[in-house]
Amino acid sequence: MARPVEFDENKVLTNAMEQFWKEGYEASSVRKLLDCTGINRGTLYNSFGDKETFFKSCVDQYNRLGAKQIEATLSNAKLKPWDAITAYLNATVVEVSNKHRGLGCLLVNSLCESINYDKEMKKVVRSSQATVRKALLARAKEAHKAGKIKKGFSAEFATDVILNTLYGARVNSRDGKNAKQLKELLDFTVTSLKK
Repeated sequence: MARPVEFDENKVLTNAMEQFWKEGYEASSVRKLLDCTGINRGTLYNSFGDKETFFKSCVDQYNRLGAKQIEATLSNAKLKPWDAITAYLNATVVEVSNKHRGLGCLLVNSLCESINYDKEMKKVVRSSQATVRKALLARAKEAHKAGKIKKGFSAEFATDVILNTLYGARVNSRDGKNAKQLKELLDFTVTSLKK
C-alpha cells in the first residue's frame, strides 16, 4: 500500500499563490506551479484538483491574509473610521514587503487578466473584492453618520473613490512606485474625502 504524500499545505498554497500573483493565471503553467511548490502532478491533482480549482484555493489563501489585515484595521472598533481606513490602506500597500508590493494585488491582477474570458474566475475575484468593499463601506458609513465626510459625498461614493485609489496604487506599485509615493497618493485621497 502506497504511503500518502506528505507536504506542507500552507507552504504549497503560499508558493502557488505567489506564482499566480507574479505571472497571472494564464502564464502560470502547471509545470511552473509544480516547480514552485515542489509537489508532483499527481499530488497537485489529487490534493488540489485542476489548475482552476488550485487557483481558487490560492485566492482563498490570499483572502485569509487580507482578512487578517481587515481584522486589524477596518474591524478594529478601537480605531475611529478614518484612522481605520488609513490603517487599512497602509497595511495593504505601504507596509507590505517590497517583494509583495512589487507584485501589485492578486485580485486586481487577476481581474484585469480574466475579466474577458472566464466568468467563473471573475466571480471568485469579484467576491473577494466585495468583502473588502463591504468592510470599507461600513467604516465610511460611520464617518458619514458622524459628519466626517465632506459635504456632498455619500459613504458609497467615498468607498468607491478609496477603492479606485487603492487599486490604482497597487497597479502603480507593480509598475515600480515606492512606498513613499504610494502613501502620498493614499493620504491625498483620504484627505480629499474627510471632513
